[in-house]
Amino acid sequence: MKLTEAMQACTRTVEQALSDLALEPAGPDARVWQAMRYSLLAGGKRLRPFLVMQSADLFAVPPEQALRAAAAVEMVHTYSLIHDDLPCMDDDDLRRGMPTCHRQFDEATAVLAGDGLQALAFEVLMGPETDSDPAIRCQLALDLARSAGAPGMVGGQMIDLLAENTCYDLDTITRLQAMKTGALIVWSMAAGGILGRATPAEQAGLTGFGQAIGIAFQIADDLLDMEGDAQSLGKAVRKDADAGKETFVGILGVEKARAKADELVDEAISSLDLFGKKADLLHDVARYIVARQN
Repeated sequence: MKLTEAMQACTRTVEQALSDLALEPAGPDARVWQAMRYSLLAGGKRLRPFLVMQSADLFAVPPEQALRAAAAVEMVHTYSLIHDDLPCMDDDDLRRGMPTCHRQFDEATAVLAGDGLQALAFEVLMGPETDSDPAIRCQLALDLARSAGAPGMVGGQMIDLLAENTCYDLDTITRLQAMKTGALIVWSMAAGGILGRATPAEQAGLTGFGQAIGIAFQIADDLLDMEGDAQSLGKAVRKDADAGKETFVGILGVEKARAKADELVDEAISSLDLFGKKADLLHDVARYIVARQN
């Protein structure tokens, strides 16, 4: 229950911050803000903000500063979901049990809502409230740009779009998911260290944790996609298999995929040995990632 309570408390705090940072203005431009808020406040696990807050807590970073980094990565994550759901990408009608942004509004508004959230994320990160040192703010923004852009999430999505017509091996699938899913998870862990002025060894531990759970998270997603249903997951299932795309489960099989996810959890936990008991909640979240049901 300790992890559940901590995640629920973080979700409440983050969602209030997101609402405050994305206030809807008066005027004809209000529609794009309505679409931004619709997707931004539609629920979800808020895993990436939780990782930011927990990694920052290892260094006693003031919560109000960490919260801005947490909000920024959730804005980028939400923008990516809006764009992923578009007809030109994954063409999904359901996200978090609700109509996707382009179904609730329209395609053009959804594109603009995603663009708006991405820009807002960097505006929030670069505000002096995030950290008094401009160099720290620049490092956060630089690393997030790389994680979200072509070297990370966007590049991973490109590889994924080509997957329907390409037979990928395990190494390529691992690289794809490390970019598409893992890059923002790694940034979420690294952000706390940047704000906390972590030593190189501490930052390496945070990065190692993020890399391991990023892949474990995707394996768990593949298992849920194979065994779950749209109602409980709040989104369409088995779309990758129907499209002929290779996944971790498709290549490894269910049992070996589960074993690989468990191995990655052990690897992630070991990465945080230098933090001792202070990292207990992060240990728990690593285990939660592979045990979750949605």
